[in-house]
Amino acid sequence: MPSNLTAAVSPASTTYAVSGMSCGHCGATLTRAIGELDGVTRVDVELGTGRVTVTATAAPDDTVIARVVHEAGYELTGRV
Repeated sequence: MPSNLTAAVSPASTTYAVSGMSCGHCGATLTRAIGELDGVTRVDVELGTGRVTVTATAAPDDTVIARVVHEAGYELTGRV
């Protein structure tokens, strides 16, 4: 068996409800702030629904996501 085989990593997506977002700047701010976290590969912000979907190499840590959202000036109200 070859020793250079690596396990495939399946991305994990988690959707959060975030309050306080009202414009494109809000979306850009959260995309940048959350996107800087280790392992995060994609951030999708839906202003109309107040949802933020985080895709990462492993399940994101809700506490860390909530802290980053709060520091950006918004409130994570839970998972969707």
